[in-house]
Amino acid sequence: MKNRLKTIIASIFTSYLSIILLGCGKETPDNSHKTVHIKYEKKQYTLYRNGKPFFIKGAAGFTNLKKLKEAGGNTIRTWDTTHLQAILDEAKIYDIAVVVGLPMPMNNDGDWFYKNDELIATQYKRYSSFINKYKNHPSLLCWCLGNELAFPNKPRFLSFYRVFNNLVDMIHQNDPNHLVTTTITNFQRKNIFHIKFRTNIDFISFNIFGKLKDLRKDLEDFEWLWDGPFLITEWGIDGPWYPHEHTAWRAFIENTSTKKAEQYLWIYRHDMPVENPRLLGSLVFYWGHKQENTPTWFSLFDENGASSEAVGTMQYIWTSTYPTHKAPQIRYMVVDGKGARDNLIYQPNAKATAKLLLMDKADTTGLTYQWQVLPEDWFQVNDIYSTKKVKPIENVFIKQSKTTVVFRTPPKEGPYRIYVSVYDKHGNFATCNTPFYVVDNK
Repeated sequence: MKNRLKTIIASIFTSYLSIILLGCGKETPDNSHKTVHIKYEKKQYTLYRNGKPFFIKGAAGFTNLKKLKEAGGNTIRTWDTTHLQAILDEAKIYDIAVVVGLPMPMNNDGDWFYKNDELIATQYKRYSSFINKYKNHPSLLCWCLGNELAFPNKPRFLSFYRVFNNLVDMIHQNDPNHLVTTTITNFQRKNIFHIKFRTNIDFISFNIFGKLKDLRKDLEDFEWLWDGPFLITEWGIDGPWYPHEHTAWRAFIENTSTKKAEQYLWIYRHDMPVENPRLLGSLVFYWGHKQENTPTWFSLFDENGASSEAVGTMQYIWTSTYPTHKAPQIRYMVVDGKGARDNLIYQPNAKATAKLLLMDKADTTGLTYQWQVLPEDWFQVNDIYSTKKVKPIENVFIKQSKTTVVFRTPPKEGPYRIYVSVYDKHGNFATCNTPFYVVDNK
């Protein structure tokens, strides 16, 4: 009896779903009068901006826009609502489009917000004013409502869907010339199902790193239910999270900037579904400088705007040409002849020697070297790394000679990293670091 009941329910659900899907053709209305719109034509989705096809080639971030333009990029994505006017104005100078993020409280534990009518009304009013203020800026490409939210099928989330959909409807009403999207982490069928059937956004965006290699198959396997357009709003190298390689004290081992540049190119060539007719484009992470576990993990630039080799790699991806002056290239660093995988443990104030190995036959003319020791930044709140700049440890270097330094380990017990950055005379740099641990046995 129980199995028969399940069969009946499944049959009813399948029939209902089939009816829904039959009414979900790919035909798109004529929106050619709108500033930005998506059109399904010649068996593919095309994003139009100002009447012309616009394939997104860009990055997450809001700085170094001149270099983005020079590298062949055309789009940025920002969550900075405080300085948005300045960001949009600078983007206009370089004819760069902007995906504007509208932050939403995370809804996994968001009852404090999504069931508070006063907070909801305040946000609605604020975002309505915000949309009206910026909707006519020529740099605006689309609105991104929320980042990596959950879209489950639980009764407690009914209030979330109500709030979310009211905001989407408001944006569409206030600004019919620009599209609305939202981002989800990886390709999660549950989220996609509920976004399709329970929201009114215009396209789905993915923040996807290690799972990018599976995206082609995921898209194909789930096309029977969802076959709409999509944007990849974050992609790049694996981040400082499991199962990435780490030391015994769980400090994640970071690749050199040279190795990362190779990885960006390999990932794009092998994993990015560029041939998929539903892809609207992609945004590499991160066009700028940010602290996330380390100050160099995702940063394509240093804090003063020097370019890593990955910037040149992105130029090659976007234009098929490398910069005239490539960034320095490095092999690896050793400390007392050992690498990060050897779990380097020292006593406080111990003497150690770090050595940087450059690529064979590297041109070292005009190169300068910057060494520093920083405490390990593994503090997290709700699994999110701090973005606060970490101060270097002072007075640790005994002797320095370009590619080799002698230093004393810090007196305080704990995890650290020794960093080196190599700069050329053309505004480029390379960098790597090695983690070590100081143990006080007293």
